[in-house]
This record gives sequence, C-alpha cells and structure tokens, in this order.
Amino acid sequence: MTPSDPDAPGASAPDASGTGTGTGADRRISRKSLLRAAVAAGAAVPLLATGTAALARDAGAQGRSLKPTPFCDDGDDPTPPQMEGPYFKPNSPLRTDLVAPGAPGTRLTVSGHVFGRNCVPLAGVLLDFWQADHAGAYDMAGYTFRGHQFTDSSGAFTLRTIVPGLYPGRTRHIHVKAQAPGRPVLTTQLYFPGEPRNSTDALFDPELLMNVRSAGGGREGTFDFVLDVDGRPTDPPTDPPSGSWAPGRAYAAGDRVTHGGAAYRCLQAHTSMAGWEPPLVPALWRRE
Repeated sequence: MTPSDPDAPGASAPDASGTGTGTGADRRISRKSLLRAAVAAGAAVPLLATGTAALARDAGAQGRSLKPTPFCDDGDDPTPPQMEGPYFKPNSPLRTDLVAPGAPGTRLTVSGHVFGRNCVPLAGVLLDFWQADHAGAYDMAGYTFRGHQFTDSSGAFTLRTIVPGLYPGRTRHIHVKAQAPGRPVLTTQLYFPGEPRNSTDALFDPELLMNVRSAGGGREGTFDFVLDVDGRPTDPPTDPPSGSWAPGRAYAAGDRVTHGGAAYRCLQAHTSMAGWEPPLVPALWRRE
C-alpha cells in the first residue's frame, strides 16, 4: 500500500464522479442516472420508511406490482465498476457467512440476484466479498471478513456479515468481485444509504447503494447485480475438455487434476461446472 492508493486510509481519489466509463452522450437516461443527478444536486429522492432509497425490488410492500429487479425494468446500465483497492486477497474461503463466533459488530445480511444485461438470472456466478471489521481494519494476515460463494440456480445469493467500520478517507462499503462462468470479472463496491461520509467520499456512487433496513438487532440489505454479459443459455461444447478435470464433480481442497496439458491443485472445495475450468478460476485451482 502506498499513499497514492485511493482506497487507503486518509488517501484521496482522483475521480469524484465514481461513474466508471461512458459519457453523458452515450449513456441512456435511467432511474439510476436520475438518482445520481438528484444526489449530486442535493435534491430529495424517494425514500422508504427506513430512510433508504426506494428501489423497485423493495417497493412491492407499497402496493405496486413490479418486476423482480429494478435494473431490468427501466433500461438501466450494468452495475458500474469501481477500484479494487489495496486490501484484496485471492484464495478466500468458500462460505456465505463471514462472521466468526463472538465477533463484535452489528450483524448484516445482504441478499439479491445476479442478472445478465437481458434480465436473465445467472447461475454459478462467483461472488468474492471482502470488507473491514467493526473497527475499520482489514485482515491482511488471514481471511477474516473475506469469502466467496456462487449464485444458485435462480441467480440468488445471500451474504451474512457485519456492518463494516469506518476508517479515514472512506465511507462504509463492502468490496465484491463478480464473475459469470468464463466471462470478465466485475470489481465494484456496495454502499450504505444515509451515511454522512457518502457526501465526502470521492469514490461513492449512488448507483451502488444497497437498500438497508433494521431487522431485529441487526440490519438487512438488498442489491441486484447486472453483469455486462448475455444471459441466454448457450449450447454446451461438443468435445469434452482434455485431461482429468470434468464438470459436475465434487472436488476437495488438495485434489489434483489435469486440464489442457497442465496440472492443477484444488484450493477450495466445490462442485465443478462448465465455464469454471481450472485456468479460468485461480480462486479454486492453482497451476503446478
């Protein structure tokens, strides 16, 4: 880590827009772009009773009939990317619950779906999460508050963690990498509504706001990712991959396979699937 890292404590980021790529001329006007403009101008945006942005997926309780996701009903763009920052570590554990027994902090459950740009739910998407602990510190020696999982057959995911703590220069956020089988990785961050530092964090992007509400003694958040991929089913390859690796098999950590003339060792227990061949998923396989 160097003082020039925008995600480092006390550092500043060069781009205050947080908009990623694209210009106003080539981006469609959508709910998210209007929300961004409203926040930038200090205007009011629709809120739920909890004070969070009224996203379409959570508006059903208000008596409106809506489609399953806000990102597929009004021509919005795919989920925007953000910087990785200095705290990412590969080879995180395969788990949906990041909270160790007795860990301090306000419990948080984040759920949602991953869609392709044509609104088709994407199964088997790799989601790798990492975040600060309740005191704003990242574990660089181990894997505390780090873990990856895969979306289920309906494209759904659930993450159990805590509300991350604050550290100088940043508002509260959760990092995530999302990758559909065999496709490019989206690296981005998720944010919390109503945080005072949202207005001063140069990386903050209102398009990446979760919808968060209180639930018992903890909090619940929702967010739907849209990846810039075609979610339509494709025909399987006519020829099986060379080597001993095969889809549909349960592999344990330490198992060895061959694929494409190279040997690999399994890093994380998982069930293989087409598109997750060893060269494509270094989080699961290490070449020997």
